[in-house]
Amino acid sequence: MNRLQENQKNFINLRLGTFIHFNSATVQFNAGETADWEYDHENEGTPRRYPFDEKDWNPVSLDCEQWARTARSAGCRFAALTTKHHEGFALWPTDYGTHSVKYASGTEDVVAAYLDAFRKEGIAAGLYFSVMDLTAGIGKRSCTPEQKRLIKGQITELLSNYGEIPFLIVDGWNAMWGGPSYEMLPFAELDDLVKSLQPDCMLMNIGCDDALNGTDVVFYENAAGQEVEGEFHGPGVSCNKLTGAWFWRKDDPVTPPTPASWAIEKMWQYFPMNINFMLNLSPDPSGRLDENLVREFAAIGEAVSLPKPLEKLPEGWLVREEDR
Repeated sequence: MNRLQENQKNFINLRLGTFIHFNSATVQFNAGETADWEYDHENEGTPRRYPFDEKDWNPVSLDCEQWARTARSAGCRFAALTTKHHEGFALWPTDYGTHSVKYASGTEDVVAAYLDAFRKEGIAAGLYFSVMDLTAGIGKRSCTPEQKRLIKGQITELLSNYGEIPFLIVDGWNAMWGGPSYEMLPFAELDDLVKSLQPDCMLMNIGCDDALNGTDVVFYENAAGQEVEGEFHGPGVSCNKLTGAWFWRKDDPVTPPTPASWAIEKMWQYFPMNINFMLNLSPDPSGRLDENLVREFAAIGEAVSLPKPLEKLPEGWLVREEDR
């Protein structure tokens, strides 16, 4: 096995993780809207309807320790946080632009707080980063050299200022639903940057659609209907949710989540194919999780025993063309 394959195997052996969606969309879309971002602006060119004012960010009860305890109660071994989603708001005090916690009402570095809490629980803490940035104008119509400087500068901050990051999940990049194409911003351009900063940090693109050509692990956004086709032996990861949206909605505290039994059935569909399962957690605007979601995560931990670790790569495991 080469270095990437060893990292892929180690990642698959984690099996169960959580995907924490907490960002501007937690605040923006709670007046009846069901969207998690402004799809029509990116894909239809319509004017923006929901620009986000940094001063509206103020998670007065931010409790990343509660998130980490909840993840651990389910048996999660890895996690990812939406450091920047498609709207472009950064949860750390970035030096690139003014759209971040540095200029918000609540100025705490959420990335640092998240990493500290999850590392203390022994959970491999990775990060999510959207290449598409509606506030900066980065998308399928524009990815200028100056905009690339912002993308690369922010990724450099995330991989230079917070210690070891095992994986970086990217989104809004070469995807059907938006973001710059690989022609505008080649995969190798960001992958080389990531590996130069942290050689063992895997780069996973949610928008990948061609095996390992454009990602280190094949990603399935199962909640968006992305199902595994044919035989698949890994490495892969799927993400799903128990609530109606990825980000918190005001009716979540009184709406029963999808039961833990459903999530358990889904993960056992994926584990034999060496596809990890990420189940979403969606903190409320104050920074805490609703108790009904906390209970379902605990129910998973009471019922699930994760598979034994892989000792070698299975037959049929995907490899890069250069490794064949």
